[in-house]
Amino acid sequence: MTLLFFGLFAFSLALSFVATRLVRDVATRRGWVSLPRDGRHVHEFPLPRLGGVAIFLAFSISLTAWLVLSLAFPRLLDGLAPATLLRIYVPACLIFCLGIYDDLRGASPYLKFAVQAIAAAMLFAGGMRVLDLPVIFGPYSLPWFVGLPLTVLWVVAVTNAFNLIDGLDGLAAGSALFSTMVVFVVSLVNHSWLGSLMSVILAGAILGFLRFNFNPATIFLGDSGSLFIGFLLSALALAGAQKAPTFVAVAIPVVSFGLPILETLLSILRRLISGRPIFTADSEHIHHKLLQMGFTHRQVVIVLYAVSAIFAMLSLFLLWPTGSTLGLVLAVVGTGIWLGVQHLNYLEFGELRRVAQRTIDQRQIVINNLSVRRAVAELRVAADFDQVRSILIAAFRSNDFDAFELHLKSLPGDHAPAADNNRHFHWSKFPHIAALANQPLWKLTLDLVTTSNRHRGSLIVYRVYSQRDLQLDVNLLTSEFPVTLANAVERVLTMPDVLVAAGQADTPLLAANL
Repeated sequence: MTLLFFGLFAFSLALSFVATRLVRDVATRRGWVSLPRDGRHVHEFPLPRLGGVAIFLAFSISLTAWLVLSLAFPRLLDGLAPATLLRIYVPACLIFCLGIYDDLRGASPYLKFAVQAIAAAMLFAGGMRVLDLPVIFGPYSLPWFVGLPLTVLWVVAVTNAFNLIDGLDGLAAGSALFSTMVVFVVSLVNHSWLGSLMSVILAGAILGFLRFNFNPATIFLGDSGSLFIGFLLSALALAGAQKAPTFVAVAIPVVSFGLPILETLLSILRRLISGRPIFTADSEHIHHKLLQMGFTHRQVVIVLYAVSAIFAMLSLFLLWPTGSTLGLVLAVVGTGIWLGVQHLNYLEFGELRRVAQRTIDQRQIVINNLSVRRAVAELRVAADFDQVRSILIAAFRSNDFDAFELHLKSLPGDHAPAADNNRHFHWSKFPHIAALANQPLWKLTLDLVTTSNRHRGSLIVYRVYSQRDLQLDVNLLTSEFPVTLANAVERVLTMPDVLVAAGQADTPLLAANL
């Protein structure tokens, strides 16, 4: 069998090499090319995008050669089931035709998903299906009405995952090559000769195509190639799951297809968080983010090849699952994904992290909000100016603001001396008020206007710039609080013998330093 596998790999590689050159030249002459229309496309010149035709031809001819050869040497069929091959190949041809149509005419997402669901249902009817999910349902076999939608979900997800990462020269094909090698090894270990045969042929077809697709590419994979490869890999994973231990059947394909699956999940989550339709195209995929970070086109592809290789290597550790092995693989995968996503600086996840942090800090937010609400209630019954001052200090001592200034405006009818016009007092968390002027800070000025529309001055609050979010509902300060404070000032200033402590007058903060 080793000689057979090697021979089919070399034959498929040679066929793909010749077919890719031929398809490239024909597509270029006929104008079947992809134009660089928007920011999502990184190529500068029109290039043909029918590389999937070459891969399909190499794969199909190699399979046919094996079947013809088996007529002369029946031993080649030992352990193999040609009928199972057809159950995979026929729906794969349907997916390939969908890709060709999309490359030449354009297909809507709904048409794509409908055809992919039909092809997945054909796999299910042919015996390639999700049998169980031990992590969720335990060691119980799933009924068909549960297994069918799960099978469709798996096939559609993996098929489109490889299509989604097809954004740079050689990226989708190279990532698929690593995944195909994992499928081949797993099939060999599990004695799934059909899976080994089809995966080694597919690997040869992909490698032959990569000669023309690696940067700088002269032909693109296209939907005909990415959908076809993704579908075949999802189908081979299902076929291998019939002979593999339950855990291996579930875990290895998920980890080995790590990069495209991760890209798909990130894209869906980003669009859901930002409120955009899931099918909206954008330029924020992993490879786009790496390009924005300053990597060259080729460097990005090599980095993502390394990521695919790591996923492939980790998935092979699961061939011999133990408690320590499983824990190590999950820890490495989880840590790597967490660190990688952090460095990509997605705005959506940054906002989600901020909301999560705000949820953790909710107790402090409640405390700060209550201090303002309590101040509003106490200002309504304040009897003199000292009480107003004490209420303000108590309110701002426990919240996220660092200082405040209260500027008072005397009006006719006040009992305060005329010389006290425009008096003010301040409070600060800093030992010296002048130290605040040297800090990078922002301020919020609240005009104090009474319910009778009389202007009573202003309250200026200050906060030093910080990485920590303001843990206070600012609406509490800008709505009821300034009106209540203005009414309190109005009330105490119109009382007889209003005295403001002389020690509270001081030089205002220098506005120029703010």
